[in-house]
Amino acid sequence: MYTNNVMIDQADTNEKPKEVIRVSISEAAKLFGVNAQTIRRAITAQEVTYIIVAGRYKLNFESLVKWSQRHTTLKNKLENKGIGQFVGNWKIKNPLYSPNPKIVVTKETEKEPEDEENPEK
Repeated sequence: MYTNNVMIDQADTNEKPKEVIRVSISEAAKLFGVNAQTIRRAITAQEVTYIIVAGRYKLNFESLVKWSQRHTTLKNKLENKGIGQFVGNWKIKNPLYSPNPKIVVTKETEKEPEDEENPEK
């Protein structure tokens, strides 16, 4: 099946469409740790996708994340002043999303004995 010159599998059309998350300019500014004017500049430069609902901009969250990751200063602000500052405090209990303890490097795993076979030298 072709739509707008792009082939779409029949299996793809039966799946539910992805839920789109939209946020306001002020919400985006708070989440990303930047000024609202920075978000407005991105809208003017057409770097983020948006819709207008009742005279207000609603920004596509996915496009905001991609936009923020393209700019180093914005990425750093996201980590230091935005939602990224709280990531270290998140307690993820779902094992599906928790990091594998064998992969995670801790202070104990960094210090490897020089010679495990001959502990006494």
